Amino acid sequence: MKTNILKMREIPILLVLMGISIIITIANPSFATLENFLDLFKGNLTLAIMSLGMLLVLLTGGIDVSVASIITAVTVITGYSLIYISSNIFAALLIACLVGTALGFINGFFISRLKIPPIVTTLGTMSVILGIVLYKTNGNWITGIPDEFIQLGRTSLFNVTLKSGRVIGFPIQGLILLPAIFLTWFILKKTVIGRGIYAIGGNLESAERMGFKSSRILTFVYSYEGFLIGLAAVSHTSIMRQVDPNAFLGFEMQVIAAVVLGGASTLGGTGSVLGTLLGVTIFCVINNGLILMKIPTFWQKIVVGIIIIGSIAIDMAQKQRAERKQIRVDVE
Repeated sequence: MKTNILKMREIPILLVLMGISIIITIANPSFATLENFLDLFKGNLTLAIMSLGMLLVLLTGGIDVSVASIITAVTVITGYSLIYISSNIFAALLIACLVGTALGFINGFFISRLKIPPIVTTLGTMSVILGIVLYKTNGNWITGIPDEFIQLGRTSLFNVTLKSGRVIGFPIQGLILLPAIFLTWFILKKTVIGRGIYAIGGNLESAERMGFKSSRILTFVYSYEGFLIGLAAVSHTSIMRQVDPNAFLGFEMQVIAAVVLGGASTLGGTGSVLGTLLGVTIFCVINNGLILMKIPTFWQKIVVGIIIIGSIAIDMAQKQRAERKQIRVDVE
């Protein structure tokens, strides 16, 4: 059992997380406080939920750069539905998830049925969706969210009172993240669809010869990603208590970087829920550390770029090394 644990792909990621956390704590001890950890958790719930959806996309060997536009559209629709339809949290979740799933399905349809490459499809839908949203909102914030929804968003569980008098606790939005984690893990590890997702990412032709319906699985993957974006949109709206159509500009790079940092291969077939959550944590810890150390915020964008390029370079090097080994085995 110990050997299996030590061989887990997530162990190096966990060690990196621990190393970075120690360095930041030495530089600024306020990092390693319960208050900061809870603020960090609450502030990055949206990223965590969306990263779970991006994980499935990357596992199939695809990529989705439209996620920022989709969540922008869903948050806008969620905001209007809360104001004009119902302030009920379950109604908001239903509407957001339906809209998110529908937009994800559109991506999946073009990719799986019309065989348009994922990067081309999602670039196109990103532009169309964002253009429509900005046209309808003029880029203006949506305010007037009902008080009952706002108060619910402020709720926290297991509250404790700090010496400063501030009351902190587990944010209620975490109750959206936890089922999303379990559901994603269950799909990947316990279902035929999950095995198909890994198989398609490993080798599409081999997966189809094994009997997996790639078109159906790809459609499911992008639709499920949209469903998770719907959950993330409600979580984000309840935290921010208003809707900013410009809040997610460039957010797709953060989502991709977090998942890749968690060990997911951009070539498909490799990645896990645990690794993704660790990757999200590392990404958030780095950003938080830069802020605590009063390093200019533009460095965050530089860090994102370095993470993406470095992770892809390592991934490519590992694949080439594996291919060389395989060639030697075939010759022998």
